[in-house]
Amino acid sequence: MADTYQPFDVESTFDLAPVSMWIEDFSGVQEKFAEWRAEGVTDLRKWLLEDLDRVAECSGRIKVLRVNRKTLDQFEARDQEDLVENLHLVFRDEMLRTHVNELAQLWEGKTSFESAAVNYTLTGRRLDIQLKATVLPGHEADLGRLLLTAEDVTEREAARAAERRSRLYAEGVFEHSPVSLWVEDFSRIRIMLQGLRDRGIADLRVFTDVHPEFVRQCMQEIRVLDVNKATLDMFGAPDKTMLLRRLPEVFRGEMETHFREQLIDLWGGNLFHSREVVNYALDGTERVVIMQFSVLPGHERDWDRVLIALTDITARKKAEAYLAYLGKHDVLTGLNNRAHYIELMNTYDRQMLRSLSAVLIDLNGLKEVNDEWGHDAGDALLRRTGEVLREAVAGSIAEAARIGGDEFAILMPKAGEAEAEAMVENIHRLLAINNRFYSARQLSLAMGHATLRAGETVEALTRRADLSMYEMKRAQHAQQRKVS
Repeated sequence: MADTYQPFDVESTFDLAPVSMWIEDFSGVQEKFAEWRAEGVTDLRKWLLEDLDRVAECSGRIKVLRVNRKTLDQFEARDQEDLVENLHLVFRDEMLRTHVNELAQLWEGKTSFESAAVNYTLTGRRLDIQLKATVLPGHEADLGRLLLTAEDVTEREAARAAERRSRLYAEGVFEHSPVSLWVEDFSRIRIMLQGLRDRGIADLRVFTDVHPEFVRQCMQEIRVLDVNKATLDMFGAPDKTMLLRRLPEVFRGEMETHFREQLIDLWGGNLFHSREVVNYALDGTERVVIMQFSVLPGHERDWDRVLIALTDITARKKAEAYLAYLGKHDVLTGLNNRAHYIELMNTYDRQMLRSLSAVLIDLNGLKEVNDEWGHDAGDALLRRTGEVLREAVAGSIAEAARIGGDEFAILMPKAGEAEAEAMVENIHRLLAINNRFYSARQLSLAMGHATLRAGETVEALTRRADLSMYEMKRAQHAQQRKVS
């Protein structure tokens, strides 16, 4: 049996269409256009924006001839009469501004237009609308019939708005974070590492021991996509362009060693790791940072988006280093302190050195200078003693310490009697130079030395050196009495 042709029912199609459809008469709008043209209006968009009441006047001239069922449902109207009587509730607020674009397109002679608009249901619910309109054939001159579709895109626009808010939030967190943040592309490094696996390489540490150039090649393949303001501040860069151009100055020195460990982490599948590294600001100063590396979610396959956070711990490291220095040094003289001296003695005892010498030193007349000239004068003598003794041990494995108020000691591992005597002679030479430079007040030291005997403890050695020093001091006093 042959198919029987069924005539196309335009009326039913219009009424049952799944999108809101309107047939409207814009002839009143066209008449208003003619009036404005006669008055000399040429730029309708500017004309309407100067006074939105003109837009409202045009809107009031539009006649709704017919709507379909979807329109009634979408705008929560009982019937077409209910909708038409309440159009002032549907078209309001920001609708006037979006209507300007629609009117301007008709003014320019276009037979169709589309725009994004905001309407409201009769119950007051806001709708985001994608509006499309076409002038029906035969009505191009008078705009007597327009077919409009009003697609409800509220959910889509809400999703877009949420996405925009989320993006702006993420951008705000990134840009204003107090921590240096870098977004980088590691995809080329991912490919290079996979290439090694394809060649049968199993141990990246061994491979980079043999081929250290691979680490440098990987460093060159990093693409920096963005940095935040804290990064510019940390590295002293005026802008991102300057920082990116001078990256070789930032990542240098031991950075290659740190980056190698990072590659080994990535090779082992560790996409989130942290370590302490050293970078450099553009002025050349050191930045000690905690580097935290993470491949961003959704980019685990190709590593084309990774986030690197750098926490500047330079001040903390300096404070730690200074505290460590204070724990082992005498601040006034710059020499080792008594605690470190005792630690050295214990270390040498444990090592059971076969050869060790000690020089014990007293600063003569410190109490008298303090009593007569004040402690500032006494401190000056102590600082000068520190200068002499630091210079005496410079370049050797000997270590000098301040072990009491006016007492000093030098421990000389692997040194015999001759080396100890040479050290004393060197101190006398440096002392003479120092006294010529500080001629206002003479610095006087009493010294004694001893060399380790078989089976002797370091403490016993230093006692013998101390006795030797006091013998020298008594000899000096006896000589002074003879002279006087």
